[in-house]
Amino acid sequence: MVIVGTGGQGQITLLKILAEACLAENYDLKTSELHGLSQRGGSVEAHLRFGKKIFSPLVSQAGADLILVLESQEALRALYYACSKTQFLINKYFLPIPGEALLSENQILKNLKKFTKKIDIVEATTICKKELGKEVLAGVYLISLAVFQNLIPLKPGSLFLAIKKIIPEKYLELNLQAFKLARASEAVK
Repeated sequence: MVIVGTGGQGQITLLKILAEACLAENYDLKTSELHGLSQRGGSVEAHLRFGKKIFSPLVSQAGADLILVLESQEALRALYYACSKTQFLINKYFLPIPGEALLSENQILKNLKKFTKKIDIVEATTICKKELGKEVLAGVYLISLAVFQNLIPLKPGSLFLAIKKIIPEKYLELNLQAFKLARASEAVK
């Protein structure tokens, strides 16, 4: 899988949580992150590959099973990894790019649908802001949702324990609430 977004959205933390959950389930895994201007709101891309035996940390061109998008426009940057089998799970959140026109959801979807029809858009930032008071919890909410929807073949219990292990105690309760919020929203379907 590939996780894309902008600096400050927690991609590296999400990668650590998912890696910990993979280890708990005895998967071989490799991770990599690309975060050039992440401190300035630039693009951040994190890769996670896991299975019986993994040799490379990077997802190959057209090789992603899942692309998790924390900022909607970043979905277009991730098209390199997409093919017809790729599932997109997109946070409906737009961060203006200085000097550029904001892309609409329809513009993004039109381009994504050239590669795959498997696209889910979730208002994770809005949900987390409304329910938990913190936008940054959208990432934990999305990876939890992905596990509950079987988009990531990990057990919810493994993810729950990984969150407890990786997130500092100061922020742990809020992140566990994001996990539980995702479980509750999945139960409605």
